[in-house]
Amino acid sequence: MEIKKKDIRALSKEQLRDFFVEQGEKAFRGNQVYEWLWQKSAHSFDGMTNVSKETRKMLEDNFVINHIQVDQMQRSSDGTIKNAVRLHDGLVVESVLIPTDTRTTACVSSQVGCSLDCKFCATARLKRMRNLNPDEIYDQVVAIDNESRLYFNRPLSNIVFMGMGEPLMNYNNVLKAIEKITSPEGLGMSPKRIIVSTSGVPKIIKKMADEEVKFGLAVSLHSAIDEVRTSIMPFNATFPLKDLREALEYWYSKTKNRITYEYVIWEGINDTPEAANALVKFCKFAPSKVNLIEYNPIDDGEFQQASNDSVDMYKKILERNGITVTVRRSRGKDIDAACGQLANKK
Repeated sequence: MEIKKKDIRALSKEQLRDFFVEQGEKAFRGNQVYEWLWQKSAHSFDGMTNVSKETRKMLEDNFVINHIQVDQMQRSSDGTIKNAVRLHDGLVVESVLIPTDTRTTACVSSQVGCSLDCKFCATARLKRMRNLNPDEIYDQVVAIDNESRLYFNRPLSNIVFMGMGEPLMNYNNVLKAIEKITSPEGLGMSPKRIIVSTSGVPKIIKKMADEEVKFGLAVSLHSAIDEVRTSIMPFNATFPLKDLREALEYWYSKTKNRITYEYVIWEGINDTPEAANALVKFCKFAPSKVNLIEYNPIDDGEFQQASNDSVDMYKKILERNGITVTVRRSRGKDIDAACGQLANKK
């Protein structure tokens, strides 16, 4: 019976060093291999040119590198790039490169499918098949960094966990991926350039605060009225706004970091002054910023983008109450790469 080889990137540097010592080799070989795996993103053992052929063969006999493959790359008319990323077990997730004049942002996935049930999101219609491993998240970032350098002549500058999945339902792996991304032994990116977006899992938000994470937090809110939010995001019945607000108050008390809210306004759902004032009241406990995001339809017509007048009404009410607000236009709509559209259509 064939023995299943272990994914070498599941090992820490110390475990790699120990492995080499057990094989009668010098411990520093573990450092070399670790550098190839993370800083240099080696896809195979053969590419590790400063390691002897015998050692590479020994690694090949014991381990695999479960590297992602970019199966398909689509380019939008606005410069946005969407990657269909094939994982080692054949499953596919999507990630997106979003360029502006001054920066390049990677929007990465954390789950195959999604654990939650937001009715307006295409990803939520896929069942959650599994969580992504830290290396699979890391590889998405590396792929987008390479594309940014190739097509835009600059390295990746920002990362948002706003792709497929609920990051806080895969918290441990997301945290490990961010540790690698921000480590000098990985990509060396500043955690201040990373935002983790959640639909709101109060217990994990508090855990993040206790662990004093350095990255930013964004909350996909869309309504500050419980009945409305539950009607469009049914999991809100389990994690109601009261619990979310309490967790966010705790987060702010620990981190003193401003909270970003993502908010889509839909016709006939949350396009009233009552809804806008409820949002103001929800935001008031801590410095916050509201991104009013353009809605991207997902075929069935149940949700329709509210009028410009409704968006202007929200903007005026928020600004009148001293809350920073930006109106975000969607990118990559022509290739189904915009917010809420990632669903492996291809």
